Amino acid sequence: MCAARPRIDQAWGFGLKRELLRSLLHESPLPKEARAVLVLLKTIFKDRPTADVRIDQSLCTPETSLRRAILALQQHALLGKQLLCVGDDDLVSVSIGLLLRSLFTDSRHSAFRIDVVDMDERILHFIRNIAQEYDLPIKCRRLDLREAWPEELFGQYDAIFTDPPYTLQGMSLFLSRGIQALKKEKGLPVFLSFAHKSPPFMLAMQREFVRMGLTVSANFPRFNVYEGAEMIANQSQMYILRTTDQTEPEHKGAFTGALYTGEVKQTLRTYHCKQCSRNIYVGKHGEFATIELLKNAGCPRCASDTFELAARYSVSE
Repeated sequence: MCAARPRIDQAWGFGLKRELLRSLLHESPLPKEARAVLVLLKTIFKDRPTADVRIDQSLCTPETSLRRAILALQQHALLGKQLLCVGDDDLVSVSIGLLLRSLFTDSRHSAFRIDVVDMDERILHFIRNIAQEYDLPIKCRRLDLREAWPEELFGQYDAIFTDPPYTLQGMSLFLSRGIQALKKEKGLPVFLSFAHKSPPFMLAMQREFVRMGLTVSANFPRFNVYEGAEMIANQSQMYILRTTDQTEPEHKGAFTGALYTGEVKQTLRTYHCKQCSRNIYVGKHGEFATIELLKNAGCPRCASDTFELAARYSVSE
């Protein structure tokens, strides 16, 4: 045991509080140090930027943000790992940083890194300030995920967190960017928060997981609680997905389709069947109300469930 400790210290960081780690790993009542982290998070969260509903932001509670961090620890996705938050209006990076800081007697020597990509400069500015104030190993970068993913971010991370727009397109795009960022290894975790949806939508989600070569390792209904998100009943589920040797992103280049809920509801889109080339209209006044309904039904001509967006139009009443 003693001989192993230097190797553990080198891999995970110096001064690891092993009793606290065991308590958190075995889902004991929240220990004193973790309760102190939650108190600090509640203070920090009071000053975070307000939600921008135009881009489907829903702000989770401090308790939920910390629960996500503890879940990642229990899934062995934190210590000695490189993490990426694909969007972080829920400040998961801050919760992870503070939790990990509490696990070490000298956090400056702990071997972990958290990166954040987001298009909202307000969120990034807030996280940068918190990271500087509390000496957290967080780096922020402004990116619009609709643009092609920068090659320098390919294959860099051991795990990702994302809480994407609650559309099928949004989920698929955010997962695709996360997959591009993950190392090319089997079994890497993807922590996906997503609204509870209808059975047809959930079936379409499962199709997307399979299409991208992801397996569902676990699902926790009503795991996430949000402030003022009545549209999703203030709750959402947590998926833990895992990579396989067949994992590939659905979207690799720039994304030009409707992404956010408001965009999707107010557009008519033409999808091109990749197998038989038929064009199908989806959206307001279209043949199918949503892309998930089209994918579940299949192409009316050939029954294929693989399509690409050909055009989209804004539609008034």
